[in-house]
Order: sequence, then C-alpha cells, then structure tokens
Amino acid sequence: MPYDAPDLAKLNLSEIAALAAARKLPPVENWDPKHIGESEMRIAADGKWYHQGDEIRRPAMIRAFSSLLQCDAEGQHWLVTPQQKLSIDVEDAPFIAVEMQSEGEFESRCLAFRLNTDDLVVAGPDSELAFRNDLPYLHVRKGLWAKIARSAYYELAEIALAECPEEPKKYGARAWHFRSAPPNDVD
Repeated sequence: MPYDAPDLAKLNLSEIAALAAARKLPPVENWDPKHIGESEMRIAADGKWYHQGDEIRRPAMIRAFSSLLQCDAEGQHWLVTPQQKLSIDVEDAPFIAVEMQSEGEFESRCLAFRLNTDDLVVAGPDSELAFRNDLPYLHVRKGLWAKIARSAYYELAEIALAECPEEPKKYGARAWHFRSAPPNDVD
C-alpha cells in the first residue's frame, strides 16, 4: 500500500502535531545487535541517499531506512535493526526540512516542518532550531538533524524580519528555541 503524504498547506498545527505523534518509529535505541558492519550507504548533503554509489530512488525505501537511523555520541550515523548495526556516511545532516507551516505570531508562533522523508516535525523544546556555520538546522530526534532547505529558510527569515527587524536572529532565539549547535552536536 503506497504512502500518501498529507498536504501540509491544508493542515493546521494541531493536525500536524497529531500526525507527527502518530508515526511510530522502531525502538532502535533499545536494540543491541551483535553484527556490526558497513552499509555501503551514504546520505549526500542534498538529502539524496546512495547505496554502492547508485542513488536510491524509491521514496518508500528511503522512508523505511530513515526510520532505522541512529546517531551515536561520536557523531557516527548507523542503520540499526535487531540483528545488525551498519554504519552509514552522512555528508551533512541525514534529513532536509523541505517545507514549513507557520501559525500564530511573535511568542505564540508555532512552526512545523516536512522532511524530505515526509516525516513531520513540530519545532519546540525537543525539536529545536539551531545555527551551524550560520545555517539553520532542526533537531529531529535523538541526535538526528535536518538542514533547513532554502525555501523554508527564506520563510523563516521573512517572519523574523517582519516581527523583529532590528535583530531577527535574537527574535528567533526567543520565539523558536534557536540555540547554537556545534557541527557534530548529537544530543
């Protein structure tokens, strides 16, 4: 049965939050597989997934693999199943936040993002926005980050400039839980 991604523009933030909460991910943090190896997979900086040099073009495969991602304290990314833990090279961030939905204004503004895997993330204390090398990233889960795509970045900048033109980055820190994150921050 194919997965039909919901139209973010037609949903309010409560509906997006409910959909995000409904996605049940495998408990990869609870698994301790005996076999550790190399997946021969790579996630490029543009969000494309590769296996043995060939691009993985099936969105369902990427969505399935992304649910098995884990990042350890050293910043190494892994694909984890109950039987195997396979390293995966990640050039920048394993996800790209490709679409943004905004509701409210000033301190009551809420932001939600769609990732390139069609996962939905509501920004907040557990999913903070952070700057790395002056670019915004979104904490997705347990040390996994999404780079904010240019279109969503421009939307964020437009909001910040409209609501706090004298210091938009300071406004972001107050309203959107921005924080400074080192390049390999894995929480």
